[in-house]
Amino acid sequence: MGDLDNKVRSCFNEYAVDKSLAYDLDLTKLPRYVAEYLISEFLSENSNWQSKLRNFIEKYYREPEEKEVVRHELVTQGSVKVIDELRVYVDVTTGTHVGVLQSLDLWTIVPVDIVEKNKNTLINGMWGLITLTKLDENQSVEIWGKEISVLVEDFKPFQSPRSDPDLIKEARGCFTLDEWVSVLITTIGLDPNVYSPRQRLLLLSRLVPLVEGNVNMMEFGPRQTGKTYLYRNVSNYTRIISGGTITPATLFYNLRTRVAGELAVKDVVVFDEVSKVRFPNPDEMMGKLKDYMESGQYERGDKRVSSDSSLVFMGNVEVERDKSAEESYVPVEDLTYVLPEPMRDPAFIDRVHGVIPGWELPKIKISKVHLAKGYGIASDYFSEALHSMRKVSLASEVGKHVEFSGEFKIRDEKALKRIMSGLIKLLFPDEQFDNSELKQVAELALEYRQRVRDWLHKLSPGEFPLERLSVKVRG
Repeated sequence: MGDLDNKVRSCFNEYAVDKSLAYDLDLTKLPRYVAEYLISEFLSENSNWQSKLRNFIEKYYREPEEKEVVRHELVTQGSVKVIDELRVYVDVTTGTHVGVLQSLDLWTIVPVDIVEKNKNTLINGMWGLITLTKLDENQSVEIWGKEISVLVEDFKPFQSPRSDPDLIKEARGCFTLDEWVSVLITTIGLDPNVYSPRQRLLLLSRLVPLVEGNVNMMEFGPRQTGKTYLYRNVSNYTRIISGGTITPATLFYNLRTRVAGELAVKDVVVFDEVSKVRFPNPDEMMGKLKDYMESGQYERGDKRVSSDSSLVFMGNVEVERDKSAEESYVPVEDLTYVLPEPMRDPAFIDRVHGVIPGWELPKIKISKVHLAKGYGIASDYFSEALHSMRKVSLASEVGKHVEFSGEFKIRDEKALKRIMSGLIKLLFPDEQFDNSELKQVAELALEYRQRVRDWLHKLSPGEFPLERLSVKVRG
């Protein structure tokens, strides 16, 4: 075990996890934060824990195609236990708490005491071991036009009991900046030794929307660089929409069920394979989306919602090898045409705060090459800490340390402050940094925004002149 692994174990104690175990056990069916939680639980048993964990998952985790088997067992046996994500909605008229197991397409009644103990089921859903029982016919309830005859009898959550970021703030002082970046890369499941210093920062920039509210980012790159993997496995506060048709009910608000859309309940909504995204009414969707990206608010019907949910748009682009850098690529197609037609609008692109050059990142190879091998922060705690850190933005602090050049517009300034705020929270959670370190953060954020400005000039050179933004760190 190396010195850095020992530091991580010493500074994070029970929240230090050997990241290689999840891969060695091949628990890819479950989100990483769930797999690591279960590993920690079973590891304490010492004797034959790996076999016990495999048997536990094999017994209780049901694939989506097994949904009819689960229904059959409910009917014939009256009760069944499953590992799944429970999301709870409230019917105010009847006072009923309705649980949804999306992967099994199953609606349930959830007792109030279970909801009270696990309030995150109301916010973004929680994974756990769920005991389901079949209700008698006279106990069934009709909600939103659907007959519900299943009850959640018990729920054992798979989630860290600690959610505040104080531990990360305290532990940051144990590490140099290079060491801390390596710890974070290991935490998200990758081997920092495979990536250059710049590539590590590009990878961590993907976390900015998770730690900073109302940040709109884009990333384009070749397939298999881990774009989707990170958002699916690092945090349970994300919603990934992979192409297909997106309706106003899904994203904003369902007028029929009166249930808030994903923007109201998730920290980050990811448009994966953005070129395949379709809107049933493009004018309505893009109007509301642009309004939200600018103001953090949207309206639908009689509902007005304020949210700090961040947006990420990810696209696959054709690339070729960059002759000046090993294992790196450069795009060979216009990014505009990676977007679906309704998004090829300068007014929309201007509301994107920054573009991450995912084409500079290498493709992820076999596990022994690219995946984490040492100790990192437990993913369930890390997810909760990132969520808690969103509550306070450091944008005003950035304004105290950074001067903007005359070419900056209000959207440029807002973009830079929010991206820098997110990067500072990740790299310096204790807010202890010197001018050279702050300059490094500023230059990276500036690069992301400059890429947007250059794109806008290409689309509309008359409205957006070609200008080079610059900043100066005071002191």
